[in-house]
Amino acid sequence: MAVNAIPGFDLQPSSQQVPLSTNYIPSSGFTWVQQYLPDTYEKEFERYGNRTVASFLRMVGAEMPSNSDLIKWAEQGRLHTKYVNCTSGGAVGVDAGVWTINNALENFNPALAGTPNQASLRVGQTVVVSDKTVGSNLQNKGIITVAPTAGNPNQVTIAYYEAGGQAMGPAVNCDIFIYGSEFNKGTNGMVGSNDADDFIFENKPIIIKDKYQVSGSDMAQIGWIEITTENGASGYLWYLKSEHETRLRFEDYLETAMLEAVPAAAGSGAASYLQNGGVGLGAAGVANLNGSDGVFFVVGNRGNVFGGGNPQNLAAFDSIIQRLDKQGAIEENVIFCNRQFSFDMDDMLAAQNSHGAGGTSYGLFDNDKDMALNLGFTGFRRGYDFYKSDWKYLNDPTMRGGVTAGAINGLLVPAGSTTVYDQILGKNAKRPFLHVRYRASETEDRRYKTWITGSAGGARTSDLDAMEVNFLSERAVCTLGANNFFLFQN
Repeated sequence: MAVNAIPGFDLQPSSQQVPLSTNYIPSSGFTWVQQYLPDTYEKEFERYGNRTVASFLRMVGAEMPSNSDLIKWAEQGRLHTKYVNCTSGGAVGVDAGVWTINNALENFNPALAGTPNQASLRVGQTVVVSDKTVGSNLQNKGIITVAPTAGNPNQVTIAYYEAGGQAMGPAVNCDIFIYGSEFNKGTNGMVGSNDADDFIFENKPIIIKDKYQVSGSDMAQIGWIEITTENGASGYLWYLKSEHETRLRFEDYLETAMLEAVPAAAGSGAASYLQNGGVGLGAAGVANLNGSDGVFFVVGNRGNVFGGGNPQNLAAFDSIIQRLDKQGAIEENVIFCNRQFSFDMDDMLAAQNSHGAGGTSYGLFDNDKDMALNLGFTGFRRGYDFYKSDWKYLNDPTMRGGVTAGAINGLLVPAGSTTVYDQILGKNAKRPFLHVRYRASETEDRRYKTWITGSAGGARTSDLDAMEVNFLSERAVCTLGANNFFLFQN
């Protein structure tokens, strides 16, 4: 059996961009001038329940002011260095081999792999050289006798400890990592030093706007309806009902813009339009001047991605855990997921019970016949603690819940905070892994601005025969330690 496609859910928004007779209360279905009035319900029925989708950043992040067009921060690099896909020109059995360093660091972050700098290997350091060929167990341990130089930044000579010499043949891809050093008595110290391996990231805020308008003439026809809204407000509203929904929709956009924002690519139509003042396409747009780095964009490029659907068994989750071991190894993580992903995790955990396949005994129950059966789980531990939470944004059919191509099923977010160097403050600071920075100063706060213009409804700012309620915010989201996040998508 399947859910019938008809009747379906209503995908048409309740608001309009222009004032029409159906925009306002009373609408065409409530006419008060007829001789015989129909029986009407004055209270609005909440057919879709809570319609807002904003809650994610409120749960996992924080908001703090910023006074610049650009937000920059530094994140720690790895303490130890490992080079991958290195090759030797020497044959099997040579006592010392000359290795070409690929200069691609094994940092488990594809966006940060590769460096133009000289390989950070020094004379006297001891290394492990391991064959990358699947099924191979060939390995050498050696000491560096000739370090990379400015003239040969990617070549190093390694003398082997084994009597049999080099175990791998020429041109075989190998990994090299440092495990220590060894020097003779009475010798000088290590030549050279290594600098801290920091990564600098940046993001820019975007300006988000909305507006509600009602004409003065429409404000003269008063009709009331009792409502209850998503933020808990209740009572009787007239034309301001649509204004209230505009406000709720704008608050949703404050969050969804931080999730979905992408930077404008060089030469793109969006970059051209925005850099031409928003009045049409101009010259070829320059990259990174418009748009912003949203959470999905950052995690998709600098974080971890589980593609091909949802992990539905422990083996799949083990691969996720093994990747997290190679990252920050955050102890507690929260998976914000859509309904299907939540079901898949419930089924996976239920299958671990010996009676799960043929009964309903899984979970913590007292075997009370009057007890409601709980078929869901709130979390589990396997190496790390994983908690799951349904994410309304991924279920809402008017938002991500209606997307098929490139669908996002969930996002794993590390709990807690991390230490970064804040270039605005000029010092190390504790920051949540996800947080929002908004433009503000002593005289201007652009976190959430609203003001009324026009000549109706008490406004006295212009000769426009209408009341306009304006909304504005300027903000950016900072995703710190993106290598600790996981994006689950099809």
